[in-house]
Amino acid sequence: MRKIPILIGVLTLLFHTSCETKKVEKQDEAKYLVTSPIKKDTSITKDYVCQIHSIKHIELRTLEKGYLEQISVDEGQVVKKGQRMFHIMPNIYEAELQKANAEAKAAQIEFKNTKLLADGNVVSENELALAKANLEKANAEVYLAQTHLGFTDIRAPFDGMMDHLHVREGSLLDEGELLTTLSDNSKMWVYFNVPEAEYLDYMTSTDKKSNKEVELLLANNKRFGQIGVVEIIEGEFNNVTGNIAFRATFPNPDRLLRHGETGSILMNVPFKDVLIIPQKATFEILDKTYVFIVDKDNIVRQTEITIGAELPHLFIVDKGLKETDRILLDGIRMVKDKQKIKSEFVVPKSVMANLALYAE
Repeated sequence: MRKIPILIGVLTLLFHTSCETKKVEKQDEAKYLVTSPIKKDTSITKDYVCQIHSIKHIELRTLEKGYLEQISVDEGQVVKKGQRMFHIMPNIYEAELQKANAEAKAAQIEFKNTKLLADGNVVSENELALAKANLEKANAEVYLAQTHLGFTDIRAPFDGMMDHLHVREGSLLDEGELLTTLSDNSKMWVYFNVPEAEYLDYMTSTDKKSNKEVELLLANNKRFGQIGVVEIIEGEFNNVTGNIAFRATFPNPDRLLRHGETGSILMNVPFKDVLIIPQKATFEILDKTYVFIVDKDNIVRQTEITIGAELPHLFIVDKGLKETDRILLDGIRMVKDKQKIKSEFVVPKSVMANLALYAE
């Protein structure tokens, strides 16, 4: 009676073993797609966070003390060069100018009288020289008083756009007090930081006779309608971040850009004769990237690679692969290192086309 259950168990075990064997055989018989890296020229678009500045952005401050008598402009207004913006009560400065003019006239009369006496040898040449010096000093006082009076009219030093008013009419102003800021937005300077390695690539690959063209992505995720050019690279690296600042200049005909905005610089970076592989052919272990290379005996070898740059669905490989290598394209999770497989080679261009990739 006990033989029957034992027999059933043995048969069941044999059945399962047979199924597992068939599965392994089917898995071993499966063909895996392999391809090779493709070598070509390509480019990627890198983005850098940026700060947008006006080419001229200044603070307008008072040069004289006094009561603010009149404000001739308003916040956000566009002003022309030489346009009067603020007027400080001029009474004291007008009085000082009148006093200086009177003293200059007295000095002029004294000089004429001294000259007549000197011509008649009544007084010495030294007294004439002293009278002349007093006249010149008086004239300088007139010029100084005129300058102080002129400072009561605060005018726009260039065409630009006003910002916030920091004072109101009737305010008692001190010397150097901030009135507003003024920005020339006809062109904009856009600053962005570039890592040292990318700076070196840029300097060694860019034609120095022409400026690098860049685009600007605005905060609303739309591209600015004008093309900018990189004109300036600052002289020192930031020792903390390891970056160096680039400055691109953008025309701003519609005054859309304003001082203090943020965005992203889009820079096209070319790569020449680089190896490109599909991202799907790679896998990661910890912080390293690997592919399976399939040798001439169809044995897969786990190989570490170094990624130079990333494109949509593609990697540019710096180290670890040759153009003639065959890499496993699919079934990466189904094979093991040093496992022998059956493979089917797919032409790299066909792989790229099927992935709808654009690596120009």
